[in-house]
Amino acid sequence: MKTYRFEHNGRISESSELPEGARLLAPVTPSKIVCIGRNYADHAKELGNEAPSEPIIFLKPPSALLDPGATIVRPAMSQRVDFEGELAIVIGRTAKNVKAAQWRGVVRGFTCANDVTARDLQKKDVQFTRGKGFDTFCPLGPCIEDDLDVADLRLTTRVDGATRQDGRTSQMIFACDFLVEFITSIMTLVPGDVILTGTPAGVGPLQSGETVEVEIEGVGVLHNDVR
Repeated sequence: MKTYRFEHNGRISESSELPEGARLLAPVTPSKIVCIGRNYADHAKELGNEAPSEPIIFLKPPSALLDPGATIVRPAMSQRVDFEGELAIVIGRTAKNVKAAQWRGVVRGFTCANDVTARDLQKKDVQFTRGKGFDTFCPLGPCIEDDLDVADLRLTTRVDGATRQDGRTSQMIFACDFLVEFITSIMTLVPGDVILTGTPAGVGPLQSGETVEVEIEGVGVLHNDVR
């Protein structure tokens, strides 16, 4: 079942139905956004990197969160801002030292994410905090889908209607069950926390005036304009 979070008549609500005139909101408000780098071999290759032997973890600040339909803002200090469409895991129960076989027991569901990245700053800094952390750099939505087999879903990213990424979750180096076990062996996840599971090959720049859409089979379409 899909769950939407929205503002309607001045009130914030959650429902499986979206009332007419409602404004979609990001489906959760996480305490932390845990991201996985280079989790698709072809994406690692396109950026000149080797596929990792264990998950590469970094964090995006909660202040980067952006609602569906809201606007991604390119920062003045960056000359290259990229899209990265991703499957996101939404945590539903406090999770620490969760074994892979029990991972679904701590998951509320799944949604679409865009790990927007100031690529030039990421390369300049080596570590990811500045390049990944700007306000508006984590669009999330449009809903949470709790009844989904994520082993082999199609993930596409389009810019102004043209397909730029077209991958499948089966291409992940580290699958979702492994990621939940790995991350919760390091840190406690609480309800509402989000894991971004990595992006397939085909990342590229976003320009002011464009519209970017991330679509995941069985979830829906996350769209945002750029300025």
